[in-house]
Amino acid sequence: MGCIWVTPVYASPMKDNGYDVADFYKINPLYGTMEDMENLIAEADKRNIKIVMDLVFNHVSEESAWFQESKKSKDNPKSDWFIWRDKPNNWRGIFGGSAWKWCEERKQYYLHTFGDFQPDLNWENPEVRNALYDIANFWIQKGVGGFRMDAVVYIKKPADFADGKPDASDGMVLIHEMTANRDGILDYLHEFKKKVLDGKNVFTVGEANGIRPEELKHWVGSEGVFDMLFEFNHLQGGDIWYNPNLLSTLDLKKAIFQSEKATATNGWYPVFFENHDKPRSVNAYFPDSADKALASKALMTLLLTLRGTPFVYEGEEIGMSNVEWDSIDAYNELNSRSQYEMALQEGFSHEQAIGFVKALSRDNARTPMQWDSEFNAGFTTGKPWLPLNENFVQLNVATQEKDSNSPLAYFRKLVRLRKENPVLLQGTFTPILAEDPQIFAFRRSLDGKTMTVLVNLSEKDARYALSLLSDQKLLLSNEEAPTLGVLRPFEANLFE
Repeated sequence: MGCIWVTPVYASPMKDNGYDVADFYKINPLYGTMEDMENLIAEADKRNIKIVMDLVFNHVSEESAWFQESKKSKDNPKSDWFIWRDKPNNWRGIFGGSAWKWCEERKQYYLHTFGDFQPDLNWENPEVRNALYDIANFWIQKGVGGFRMDAVVYIKKPADFADGKPDASDGMVLIHEMTANRDGILDYLHEFKKKVLDGKNVFTVGEANGIRPEELKHWVGSEGVFDMLFEFNHLQGGDIWYNPNLLSTLDLKKAIFQSEKATATNGWYPVFFENHDKPRSVNAYFPDSADKALASKALMTLLLTLRGTPFVYEGEEIGMSNVEWDSIDAYNELNSRSQYEMALQEGFSHEQAIGFVKALSRDNARTPMQWDSEFNAGFTTGKPWLPLNENFVQLNVATQEKDSNSPLAYFRKLVRLRKENPVLLQGTFTPILAEDPQIFAFRRSLDGKTMTVLVNLSEKDARYALSLLSDQKLLLSNEEAPTLGVLRPFEANLFE
């Protein structure tokens, strides 16, 4: 059984690529009709694939019928379906600027964690929660196999809405620091589980930025809510791009090893290095001078051999890379523009500010899929929402289909190995060389069979003791002529 997670396809004005939902019961005409959606679900089922929907339950679009009612007056039946205040505090929204917007019609401010066109729902109101549960149950009845819960850590707000300690010269504090993972959030989520998930064969994964490994037991597993949790401790970047949190190989290993340990006997681990909100992994984890094809194969090796369910983002299987746009006008997504302005306000030059955007913009992952070297990379005959990455002529599926040494060919080998070897699906996970600054290494074991994975994530040769391998033999490598005991830069080897 496999699954395809589709980001929001609901009716939306598309100010945030569909994450500003106007109506959860309708399909955006840009993508088709409800009949098309039903056909997709049915055809996927025939191929043993389930469709996973994105539930954006922290906020909706300002154009939603719910918000249009709420903003009319304080006496409206949906008056407190959103969070209204007479005065704003000093919280900064995820996309920059105040997290509060004045509504002239109601003569109050409303809270928005993200864009000012995305008012936050008031989860304290049971009518709101039940309306959201009805939406999830509607899609289960349509036949979807699961949900990804967007920005779920923000649904519980503090009661006092107090100011926070400023984190920049604008005197504001990022709303994430004030609202993420507040006490009481799990009460809401257990209610969601009871009213939506219990007794149904539905897969769930929550997006939970900021959850620590020791907290995972409350979110997944026997006493948790979700089957898996996307926590971002192993991802490059951070909330403020001009001061990013960049991980070393040791940092990366520590983050993943801790999460693997935390879910070893309770819950399950989702393995991922890319998504629609992050830059391309070949740029995020490797220097500009790296052989990008080799580097992508190195990360693919980890993606498909770590314990857990691998999530492959579109284009990751061919090693798609970041864009190189020198003007902020080329970027479509809101956070890129706000991060650029923040950097300028902090005294950085245009070159520096656009460099931060190039490195971390969400648009890096949102350019059209590169199918071939023809018009619009074979993605559409119309006008795509973003320009293509200019390297599509060389880097595309059609070209790699003809190359037995391409990232795509290597990815397919790994997928076959994973399907053919239960040890990679169900085997235990044991870290090795935990303190090595270059090599990411671990073992998978099941029923007397062991596989060892060694990946050099550095630009220099890395050596290891042959005793690590015992009597194991090389099964797969991203290098043509690997040498035992030495890993060349970005070399990945799998032994059994």
